[in-house]
Amino acid sequence: MRQLVLVMLFSAFSSMVFGQKAVVQSPDQKIVVGLFPGQSNDIGEWYIKASYNNNGTIIEAIPRIDLGLSRSDQDFSKDLKFLKAGKPIFINEEYTALHGKRAACKNAANEVVVSFENPTKAKLNIIIRAYNDGLAFRYEFPDKQGSFVVKDELTAYTIPKETTRWMEKWNPANEGLYAAMNKDKTVSGEWGYPALFSTDNKDCWFLLHESDVNRNYCGTKLSNAAAAEKYKLTFPNPQDGRGLGESAPVITLPWKSPWRVIIMGTLADIVGSTLVNDVAEPSVIKNTSWIKPGIASWNYWSSNHGTKDYKTVCVFADLAAEMGWPYTLLDWEWDAMGNGGKLEDAAKYIQSKGIKPLIWYNSGGNHTWVTATPKDRMLTHQNRVEEFSMLKKLGFAGVKVDFFESEKQDMIKYYLDILEDAAQFEMMVYFHGCIVPRGWERTYPNLMTYEAVRGAEWYNNTPDFTMPAPEHNATLPFTRNVVGPMDYTPVTFTNSQYPHITSYGHELALSVLFESGMQHLADRPEGYYELPDAAKTFLKNVPNAWDDTRLVDGYPGKEVIMARRKGNDWYIGGINGEQNEKKKTVKFDFLREGVKYKLTLIADGKHDKAFATQYMVVDKSASVDVTLLRRGGFAASLIPIK
Repeated sequence: MRQLVLVMLFSAFSSMVFGQKAVVQSPDQKIVVGLFPGQSNDIGEWYIKASYNNNGTIIEAIPRIDLGLSRSDQDFSKDLKFLKAGKPIFINEEYTALHGKRAACKNAANEVVVSFENPTKAKLNIIIRAYNDGLAFRYEFPDKQGSFVVKDELTAYTIPKETTRWMEKWNPANEGLYAAMNKDKTVSGEWGYPALFSTDNKDCWFLLHESDVNRNYCGTKLSNAAAAEKYKLTFPNPQDGRGLGESAPVITLPWKSPWRVIIMGTLADIVGSTLVNDVAEPSVIKNTSWIKPGIASWNYWSSNHGTKDYKTVCVFADLAAEMGWPYTLLDWEWDAMGNGGKLEDAAKYIQSKGIKPLIWYNSGGNHTWVTATPKDRMLTHQNRVEEFSMLKKLGFAGVKVDFFESEKQDMIKYYLDILEDAAQFEMMVYFHGCIVPRGWERTYPNLMTYEAVRGAEWYNNTPDFTMPAPEHNATLPFTRNVVGPMDYTPVTFTNSQYPHITSYGHELALSVLFESGMQHLADRPEGYYELPDAAKTFLKNVPNAWDDTRLVDGYPGKEVIMARRKGNDWYIGGINGEQNEKKKTVKFDFLREGVKYKLTLIADGKHDKAFATQYMVVDKSASVDVTLLRRGGFAASLIPIK
């Protein structure tokens, strides 16, 4: 039988094989990556092609991915001579994630190393891996010495215009809205990661990203400015970070590039994938017992100057204590705190409630225009040692560092320096005004979350977020939050400066839908205290680090229903991103066989600010019908009955 399957696969892929110099298949043989010459011989330009086997139907997902690099001393793109393709090897690694969408993770792939040389005999390797949920490739200069500038990376994805895409216009803080495009609606420009694509075959989706960006390179973005259907990797704009730092990275041999990551499969495969972390370097922190994900109260959303007021800080510490959340955050202006106490008093009060304090910093330096203080206390190793020493003595558990405004190589180094120094003092870290995740939370598990999203804070900034927020919220689980933790600061029932039109059920669901190792629930205390008992209890118990994640139903921008497991308990969040009421049937086929669960379903009531709560006993064979108001939602818990 296995031989028959292999023959069928060979036949199906025969159209790919002509001219192909190397091939690598995923362990389950659903994904095939082929290497092809751009000419009739073995010297010239090269590209790879990614195909997906959907139950015997072969889908050419990405017909061409151009390869190559341009270095300050010579070119590695136009006249590359193919030397050999190594034998496939099986990468098989298991690791545990301390926070994220899944605790037990696997890095399992088939890998092939393809070797080239240019006209000067200088060597370039391309390392290609095929995973069950996607593919990844990276460049390698194997020579043992030399330091050079990478002038350009020629990696470019050719995407047929029929492919639907969800993309965010590039901006340094990664806080834009996603736009859906295809065919004649495709726009040219610069785009941030991640980018989601749906082929003509609705069972094949893919998401473009990168991982394992380190001090040896810069972050990149996608640009189709030159040709609408070709998305080329592009280095940071020279003006980013107020023009400080070089856009083109300097490398020292031997060298490997970041991984170019393509998550591929069904929409459920995309949502459930940990591929961005799988390819990243393993943890460099040996003792991780002090790294504890959790929910935090946060005063900035409801009072922009809240941390300036000692009494407000105490009220939010009380909120965390009442709700059973382990953290509260002191945001900007803590160095100007008054009205009854200073920083030391606040730290003492917070800890007297059994809560741990977190604290905000401006990243400082001339790379940011923002003058908010405290500034520059994270900027150098000496600054950080002094500050972390002080924070450790006062009992702080972590720092929020804001306003990076660049993904140039010097800023990548700065991010990683902060993480390494913080680990020495057992301090957790989260970044704001920052880069989208690049797998660092595997290497540095004290990195709890990143902003890099247009989140609820934007209700403070502009009236323009109110109307697009429901559709945006229903897009993020398929895009930004796929690739790593996301500090959206969700679950707000009252209003900030500008109102939201999402229902209470929608807001409650975000506690499950949006994953963040440090989850800041942003509403003012009365927003939580005045909830009905079922909703309040839900927020007291909902985890924020998960053992498993499943997409139950959904489509980007329209709706999403997701189930997440912690231990034996399951939690479900579902939202409607559209302006019309919907009825959805939620199946519980992800539950364990032979186990009965108590279902608490908290859905939309008769209007946006009302809940309708049901309790019932269900098992794996059961289902429930849920009504979602326009822009509505629901949340549910499933607890095993002993």
